Amino acid sequence: MAMGSLSDSDDDFNPEINTTPLVDVMLVLLIIFIITIPVINHSVKIDLPRATNQRDEVKPDNINLSIDAQGLMYWNTELIDATQMKARIAEASKKIPLPALHIRAERSTQYEKIVEVMAAAQTGGLSKIGFITDPKNK
Repeated sequence: MAMGSLSDSDDDFNPEINTTPLVDVMLVLLIIFIITIPVINHSVKIDLPRATNQRDEVKPDNINLSIDAQGLMYWNTELIDATQMKARIAEASKKIPLPALHIRAERSTQYEKIVEVMAAAQTGGLSKIGFITDPKNK
């Protein structure tokens, strides 16, 4: 017979899977894990004392700045003007931890007043600014 010619025995299909390479790889991995696990878990067994420790976190007071429809500003319910607001923002920015400025503005407040407060807070050193709103489902 010539090389490359097909015979009847070549047409038979062998449906068995050769699992020998898979078993070899699994055995190698098993040996690697057996060798490395004791190295990772090597430690000295000692009885350590038990103690509890709680951090004392000082929470900063939030500053509530309210602006009504006429543009009047209230610093925690106290009526102030723009110069007093800037001075109080500069004073509040020196506190540690830094307080957050919560702005409450009426719906009909001019946007310009809110932007002035935000700009004063940014230049004064207050970086945490939040807006207080009423939920819709009331």
